[in-house]
Amino acid sequence: MTMTTKDILMMGYGPVGRETVALLQARGTPVRIAQRSRPADLPAGVGFTHCDILDAASVRAAVQGAAQVAVAVGFDYTGKVWAKRWPVAMQNLLDACAAEGVRMIFFDNLYMYGPQRAPLVEIMALSDTGQKPAARAKITQMWQADARVQVAALRAPDFYGPGVLLSHIGETGLAAIAKGKPAMFVFSPDQPHDYAYVPDIGRAMVTLIDADDDAFGQAWHMPCAPTMTTRQILALGARKAGVKLRLRTFPGIVRQTLALFMPFLRELGEMRFQWDRPYHVDATKWKARFWSDVTPFEKGVAATMRSFAD
Repeated sequence: MTMTTKDILMMGYGPVGRETVALLQARGTPVRIAQRSRPADLPAGVGFTHCDILDAASVRAAVQGAAQVAVAVGFDYTGKVWAKRWPVAMQNLLDACAAEGVRMIFFDNLYMYGPQRAPLVEIMALSDTGQKPAARAKITQMWQADARVQVAALRAPDFYGPGVLLSHIGETGLAAIAKGKPAMFVFSPDQPHDYAYVPDIGRAMVTLIDADDDAFGQAWHMPCAPTMTTRQILALGARKAGVKLRLRTFPGIVRQTLALFMPFLRELGEMRFQWDRPYHVDATKWKARFWSDVTPFEKGVAATMRSFAD
């Protein structure tokens, strides 16, 4: 289905895509979802276009008729997959947006900075430490070098929120607590670590959709609630559930041993630099230009716990 008036094309309907679409639809903005399969819960009044982001013709066809393109997609959490697929996807997106003359809002992570000790700022150099950071650095270089397309990248740390399972504090964290199970956390839960709340991310995506052209051609850091440790966040979830926090962790030697048999833990290993030191995101630029009233953990964790208790 292609809407007759120009719409916002949302590439991907995961947690960030859902929040973005909900906000756009609530205010009456025509919006259409593009991905490989039609969502089973496609909202009434929201369009859908089948699209394989790895197929140039498919992306070009999906982008036709769009006023702007918002992208929040992901691939399997594997370095080799990212190295192969992300450059193809980015090239397809850039070519399609250039052909249609539309802007792109790209939801990104912070991997491209590699190991840092200071708070992360948008002007930090790109890093190739590890396959996944190198892949994100590569696609960043691609959109930065493409003069044909106006791109704004929203970079966010690990996120959480109602119904969000694929998160470090999702299925094995807050959701486990809500179900009366112990929480599990792979890395140290006692390092300060920024987390973004998914409804806030959706709001930020819409903010960039509405922004003037001078907000494009650059990256923006997602503002987060005041930094807490993962243990503190999970303890807050336990209090909301009326239980005492039970938390199982994996010391380094245990994690390394298990990684020999668990590919996912091996993939996480190259990202340990995000968890073995304080991890802060500097969103000063965003706050000066847009807004800073993000959802506090007290409110966000409560809403998340309610979603998992239903």
